[in-house]
Amino acid sequence: AAFKAAWSGRQVTVLCPTTILADQHFQTFQERLKNFPLRLGVLSRFESKKKQRETIAKMAEGKIDVVIGTHRLLSKDVVFKNLGLLIIDEEQKFGVRQKEKLKKFRNEIDILSLSATPIPRTLQFSLFGLRSLSLISTPPPGRRQIETKILPYSKETIKKAIEEELNRKGQIYFLHNRVETIGKAARNLKQLVPKAKIAVAHGKMSEEELRQAMNDFRQNKFNVLAATTIIENGLDLPQVNTLIVTNCARLGLAQSYQIRGRIGRSHKKAYAYFFYGEQKLEGKALMRLEALKRAEALGSGYRLAEADLEIRGAGNILGKQQSGNINQIGLNLYCHILNEAVEQIKQISENIK
Repeated sequence: AAFKAAWSGRQVTVLCPTTILADQHFQTFQERLKNFPLRLGVLSRFESKKKQRETIAKMAEGKIDVVIGTHRLLSKDVVFKNLGLLIIDEEQKFGVRQKEKLKKFRNEIDILSLSATPIPRTLQFSLFGLRSLSLISTPPPGRRQIETKILPYSKETIKKAIEEELNRKGQIYFLHNRVETIGKAARNLKQLVPKAKIAVAHGKMSEEELRQAMNDFRQNKFNVLAATTIIENGLDLPQVNTLIVTNCARLGLAQSYQIRGRIGRSHKKAYAYFFYGEQKLEGKALMRLEALKRAEALGSGYRLAEADLEIRGAGNILGKQQSGNINQIGLNLYCHILNEAVEQIKQISENIK
């Protein structure tokens, strides 16, 4: 879609939720479009202030065909000369207020939103018929189902999982979602598995430190990446096929699914370990993890989004809530009532015509 729009003379912008994802997309676009006379740009905190000003000026002059960036693209000083297509990657990571800023484009351009796990409010838009929905239910050739294990915390299991992955020359994501203690967690992991070469990545690192850590891991200088949920969105590293998550009960359902999707991106068998603490799993935390376990099959994102809708509720399409208001009646009855209401509105519209 981006190529067709840019080749026809319109500008394209790709909006990403994180600098890491924006940087990865920029590298991918550079590689895939290197044989075509299209001008690319990137706008994120990885770039210097001077470089950002130069990119914004070129966008306004129409000297950039495709620009990839983070929330910086939504700033008031960003102007396009001839924007034709906006692509929102990992749409579920953007809040209502951020999406409202996109309305200034809506009457003039095409918008393509991408998500493996649409949030309840977004899914409700599709159920209402207010937004068209396309499902990609078939995985790329050669992909295999990720084996998911939900277990009480165990150092021995973690040690065994890491050693097995290292023995097959692979890499590991170790997710510890607390910036304050991630350094200590990485040191403890090194003591547990001495042969592991561990890098650390989190959102409070400087731009240069974060970029260097990710590039070093991508180039296999390290075989374990201890990270926060900064790795959640869009990373595509086929050699990483084991995921270890600590304190998994604190994560949302869609978030857990997205994180699991960072592995299993090649023909190799992948393994995801979700560890919970000493407290017994119950309530919504238990429901989320049970739904995650059921969604092991490839292409389960839409079914998981439906489960998330039932657990969290649909939210408010006219307000800022992105979840809520459905648990009193259940998903099936809710959808039945919703379909009847949509059909009535369509019938009224036809009669008016």
